[in-house]
Amino acid sequence: MRTTEARAQPPTLEARHLVKDFHLRSGMRTNVLHAVKDVSFTIEAGRTVALVGESGSGKSTIARMLMKLENPTSGEILLDGRPTGRGGRARAAYRSEVQMVFQDPFASLNPFHTILHHLERPLRIHHPGLSGARVRERALELLERVRLTPSESFIERRPHELSGGQRQRVAIARALAPGAQFIVADEPVSMLDVSIRLGVLNLLADLQREDHLGVLYITHDLATARHFSDEIMVLYKGDVVERGPADEVILDPKHEYTRTLLAAAPEPENLGRLRDEVRAELAAG
Repeated sequence: MRTTEARAQPPTLEARHLVKDFHLRSGMRTNVLHAVKDVSFTIEAGRTVALVGESGSGKSTIARMLMKLENPTSGEILLDGRPTGRGGRARAAYRSEVQMVFQDPFASLNPFHTILHHLERPLRIHHPGLSGARVRERALELLERVRLTPSESFIERRPHELSGGQRQRVAIARALAPGAQFIVADEPVSMLDVSIRLGVLNLLADLQREDHLGVLYITHDLATARHFSDEIMVLYKGDVVERGPADEVILDPKHEYTRTLLAAAPEPENLGRLRDEVRAELAAG
């Protein structure tokens, strides 16, 4: 776990005036798709920011830019106030601090390799001084952290031997392996059974508190965004149309699009009750 005792301010991940255009060829013509339009925000370590919007609003494009999987058309990404660069070494250093949990736990893990392999690679890349025995010990510790216990019973399995929720927990453990301070979680529960979604979200919330992580939680669901985030940004056609403290955005939405999303969401009170019931069941064993 990292500590910020020596810092005057918590670490920050900042997106500054991000723009992303895609040029689409159609016959002799080239059309421009404005996927992200001048989006800025800051995530502090220890806080969760939710980016909410329907499919096609630009959420995943922002996630891919934050992870250096797409270069912005303009704008920049800063870590602790410093530009992050685009070279190979700069990208590797950046990814030791910023990691991603992808939407699809079935596609994000290589089916041919064991769970140990998936955790071993980031440990060896980002902690080259670890011995072979210590790498395995650390992998077992990571599985314990994401509640896959006993960890020895999971370490040699392959992804097809796990459930969807277990695979996503492995993906979360892999994101923790470098010692990252920021996690980009792109619709991390949308492809999981409803019965296990809250367990995975509660795990992310617990890890965020324990490790003082900054989390960007990308979702289309305002109800879960309220319960698991400190701040909500609402994205519509590449623009942030509303932002503010989670309760304020949910209870007093200013933009018509936010009100439309709320009308389609489950009742937050019911979700909160269900969350408490699940936690009580887990505590009872």
